[in-house]
Amino acid sequence: MQSPYFTEEHELFRSAVREFFRQEVVPNLAEWEAKEQIPREIWQKMGAMDYLGALYPESVGGAGVDFFYSAVFIEELGRLGNGGFAAAVSVHSYMALNHIALAGSSFLQEKYLKPGLSGEKIGALAISEPNAGSDVQKISAKALSDGDFYIVNGSKVFITNGYYADFITTAVKTGEAVSLFVIDGNAEGLNRAKLKKMGWYSSDTAELFFENVKVPKENLIGEIGKGFYYIMESFALERLSAALMSVGAMDYILEITLKYMRERESFGKPISRFQALRHRMADLFTEVEACRQLVYYTCWLLNQNQTAIKECTMSKLKASELQKKVADECLQMFGGYGFMNEYPISAAYRDARAATIAGGTSEIMREIIAKITLDNVSYKSAYGK
Repeated sequence: MQSPYFTEEHELFRSAVREFFRQEVVPNLAEWEAKEQIPREIWQKMGAMDYLGALYPESVGGAGVDFFYSAVFIEELGRLGNGGFAAAVSVHSYMALNHIALAGSSFLQEKYLKPGLSGEKIGALAISEPNAGSDVQKISAKALSDGDFYIVNGSKVFITNGYYADFITTAVKTGEAVSLFVIDGNAEGLNRAKLKKMGWYSSDTAELFFENVKVPKENLIGEIGKGFYYIMESFALERLSAALMSVGAMDYILEITLKYMRERESFGKPISRFQALRHRMADLFTEVEACRQLVYYTCWLLNQNQTAIKECTMSKLKASELQKKVADECLQMFGGYGFMNEYPISAAYRDARAATIAGGTSEIMREIIAKITLDNVSYKSAYGK
């Protein structure tokens, strides 16, 4: 039956992305995990295929297609079964670049957005600090006006792509309000420390330190003091991207688990024939499919230019919590082998643990949903949509 969301063209695009990943990414993932770095060449190859620009118009170097092409790409990232690679690409394409595309000047779009879409430059988004994450108003990094520059001091933490990024879309306080700047990766006074994680190895995660960093005033994104509103709106896309990655990851986990269950024999038959196990798998497949439809519906809302804060938040909450559950229950199907590093389910289990933390914790998601549904809080678009 034809999908109400995806056309034949979308599915052809999916096949092309999947084949690209099969040839260019999958054979190298183990090496990138070991080195904890994604080589520049793969970014450029993705840029050449317009994969990094699926969200953006042709006028800035993007592909100029509808949002469901992005949905396909992000879902296929998740289906790779490598949370680090998926996170790195998603943060670059749908977070660091998105602010520049929506509110950045033509100067910023030429200097950072276009080379970001081509894969020549890699971006990071720096909001979280040691004492402030989703509570953006509480950030303490500051930018003080000084002639043609702003002088930035402070620190950021848990920044995906932060160690190798060529530019960093950064939230800082300008007076009492939050503003967004693009800070060049080679800026004097910018220092970086690579963080060690329990998963997502192929993506670099960093702590950033800004010590009297001079940022040209032309690197301001949008209007001074409007950064909080830009960030709040872009959180919706960030959370929907996370949900799509979780959906793809769950498909991968179910696929490798089903393959194992069909091959693993116990008491003279494949364990996929044991009713207790097959019924648990049936429940998981059902839950994943229900979650998928929520996420796809939310994609449809964004494709209709609706902000969809509630639905994006619900999608992120449901998909990330379910990914954690699916990874846990599927690891159990592997028995002792699931606890061994050489089995891919162990990496999928580790990566899944980040899903309910990265991009906003489940606790924050629940509070946003409660404010909208119980307190009738509404969120207006920062861009007049």
